[in-house]
Amino acid sequence: MIVLALDTAGVDCAVAVYNSDGDSVLGEVTETIGRGHAERLMAILDETLAKAGLGLDAVDRIAVTIGPGSFTGIRVGVAAARGLALSLGIPAVGVTTLETMAAAALEQAPGQPVLAARDAKRDEIYLQTFDEHGAPTSEAQAMSVADARTLAGGFDGTVTGSAVPLLKGEPANDQPDSFPIGLVARLGALKPVGEKPKPIYLRGPDARPQAGYAVARI
Repeated sequence: MIVLALDTAGVDCAVAVYNSDGDSVLGEVTETIGRGHAERLMAILDETLAKAGLGLDAVDRIAVTIGPGSFTGIRVGVAAARGLALSLGIPAVGVTTLETMAAAALEQAPGQPVLAARDAKRDEIYLQTFDEHGAPTSEAQAMSVADARTLAGGFDGTVTGSAVPLLKGEPANDQPDSFPIGLVARLGALKPVGEKPKPIYLRGPDARPQAGYAVARI
């Protein structure tokens, strides 16, 4: 099965083409851009397909990161994945950023449970726990730093992600999380096909309309 994986949930804009039959990444491109995913995604997709030596007609499945992460970035990736899946007549599946982080940690320290923790800013942390096989053992949630420290203090396993300094009582280091696009593709290949991928936000957007500034109708 050929999987086309997209990630726009963080600072990276990344695409990979993966062959699940040979467990091999045929081509991948990752650019750390911060913003502007909508403007770069299609060009990176074309470059990745060229590296893989394949066209879109060879793709059997789309995988996309669905959050938690950047509100705008997640929307870009999910919309692109759903549009491509519809036009190609193939399924699309969602992969969370936290399960991708856990899978990356398990590659480095196999056989250990994982606590994946992202700095969500505003004195909050996105986190989720996984067993030694990468299966979730809790729901993804947004938690106050204080509550997350309590949870992490009793956790016996690997703790990974940008929130690690906060969990230790240290200042944030502003090191962004990354979600290896090859892993997103591998995880996407294993997902059961079901509902179309939907964003996971865990909380409301930072930007909100200002009340009391509506323009009066004449």
